[in-house]
Amino acid sequence: MSYSAEISRTSPTAFLFLIDQSGSMADPVGQTKMSRAQFVSDALNRVVVNLIARCSKSEGVRDYFEIGAIGYGGAQVGNALKGPFASKMFHPISDFEKSPISIEQRRQKVPDGAGGVIEQTIQFPIWFTPQADGGTPMRKALRIAAESLAVWCDEHAESYPPTVLHVTDGEPSDGDPEPVAEQLRQIGTDDGDILLFNLHSGQAKGSPLKFADDENHVIDPYGKSLFRMSSELPAAVAQAAREKGYQVSPHARGFFFNVEPVEVVEFFDIGTRASSQSLMLR
Repeated sequence: MSYSAEISRTSPTAFLFLIDQSGSMADPVGQTKMSRAQFVSDALNRVVVNLIARCSKSEGVRDYFEIGAIGYGGAQVGNALKGPFASKMFHPISDFEKSPISIEQRRQKVPDGAGGVIEQTIQFPIWFTPQADGGTPMRKALRIAAESLAVWCDEHAESYPPTVLHVTDGEPSDGDPEPVAEQLRQIGTDDGDILLFNLHSGQAKGSPLKFADDENHVIDPYGKSLFRMSSELPAAVAQAAREKGYQVSPHARGFFFNVEPVEVVEFFDIGTRASSQSLMLR
């Protein structure tokens, strides 16, 4: 395990978002009217905005990162990006800055400077849109991810390895995903194997778990499977999680189980921040 390669414009890293878009993602989040699918899409769009900000210099956006997304639900499995992004799986971060699919007017609460809050209108760029339909073909989605990532790693052999951030709310409908996930995690660059982090937000046995380090802590059989599918946290990722207040042991995995949808925000932030937080970007 290395995970120490410098990230630069000539040696970028990649983030692949693997998103469950099955019918259950249409369920509402808590007492709100927002669906799980909408919540995850908003979180994805926000993380892209944050990545753009982290790559912005005086002369423009530097391509330290490439981003891809795979959605899976029913018969639809493949690239979750639309418009100019639909032609290939990975795109440099500057493409996102130049070409949002659309821009929405959103209301946002901000501090008023006097201890209160006010609402203001903001421009909210959209790259990902919510979808929710059919079953949960997770195994097929992981296979497509592995094929795409194998090509990326061959083309970027000296780069910090890609990170896959997988969000799901249910069990797979197309067979056991573990063997495919194991194959995916054996792909990598000279700097290390691909990192696969899994978040499950749904109704399952046991208490919520975050960054578990032992399969025996997981009661639910499907949860055990997701735990085994998850990569151990490299040191920089573990440190990023600790800075967020999480208790993270030396063998903790990138694994959230039975958590509320709001945890997706933290999951994305930690999963995408560590590689740029601990390494020199130039």
